[in-house]
Amino acid sequence: MKLLVTGGAGFIGSNFILYMLRRYPGYRIVNYDLLTYAGNPDNLTGVRAHQGYSFVQGDIADEGRVEEIFSGGLDAVVHFAAESHVDRSVKDPGVFVRTNVNGTQVLLEAARKHGVSRFVHVSTDEVYGSLGDTGLFTEETPLAPNSPYSASKAGSDLLVRAYVETFGLPAVITRCSNNYGPYQFPEKLIPLMISRAVKGEPLPVYGDGLNVRDWLYVEDHCSAIDLVLHGGRPGEVYNVGGNNERTNLQIVRTILEELGRPESLITFVEDRPGHDRRYGIDASKIRNELGWSPAYPFERGIRETIGWYRSHPEWLERIVSGAYRDDGSSRHGEEGGPA
Repeated sequence: MKLLVTGGAGFIGSNFILYMLRRYPGYRIVNYDLLTYAGNPDNLTGVRAHQGYSFVQGDIADEGRVEEIFSGGLDAVVHFAAESHVDRSVKDPGVFVRTNVNGTQVLLEAARKHGVSRFVHVSTDEVYGSLGDTGLFTEETPLAPNSPYSASKAGSDLLVRAYVETFGLPAVITRCSNNYGPYQFPEKLIPLMISRAVKGEPLPVYGDGLNVRDWLYVEDHCSAIDLVLHGGRPGEVYNVGGNNERTNLQIVRTILEELGRPESLITFVEDRPGHDRRYGIDASKIRNELGWSPAYPFERGIRETIGWYRSHPEWLERIVSGAYRDDGSSRHGEEGGPA
């Protein structure tokens, strides 16, 4: 298989490439990434010399560049590339529409034109909006996004659906809960809290810290996408979740406990606009149809994640210092906001 992975230098995309090359060493993978602030070439150091791996820098919204990639012949596409940080979408919504909506349409059109046999669109549970204290998101839950980020992802999901229904494109959508694990950019909750706790710095938590998310170790997400790529039914949506609901405050306290740091480091700050209260995923469809289930209990996953960040201080330091962007092609990295 010759596989195009968009956004493959990002957190989930890079973990997916590493996973796929381990599992299918004969596959050819083209990593197409613009290398914005969240795209880190360091994530893929271990496969740069792999004969089946190649990297192309480019924008998914650049029709000419995308056409060049597809003209080389592709069997399938796994589409991760997206602006994904909610706080940034509040500050600059237009960037999210351009990349997540317009960019996805460019890819879909190229996939249609060149007869790609499978297009996996990686989305998010945030398109469903906010849950009450009970219940779970199913694939039939109406879309009700509450932030510019989630609205842009919902828009891209609807475009994928339209290309399936109008043009017969063999596309599938996955909607996953919050991921954590190695190589996650340190503006996100878990790596941010780990890096601050290690240094004994205050840990900023939005509002009362009781916002609930369902957490999934990134390798489990990769295994789910693998199954959907090879066996998912065209036109279907598959929810992917870890059945690990935790409040942000529970996550932060777990990190502090693992690192032997005091809870006095927790600092509550003003909540962000449009902050959804709770997400919860019903992943029974992918379990029943494709036999997927997560391999990592949260307790194991969080310990391994903390251990990885503690044993890779140079990776984090290169982001904080901006050294990972020494080629000057984009903005330097920066630590993000609260949980």
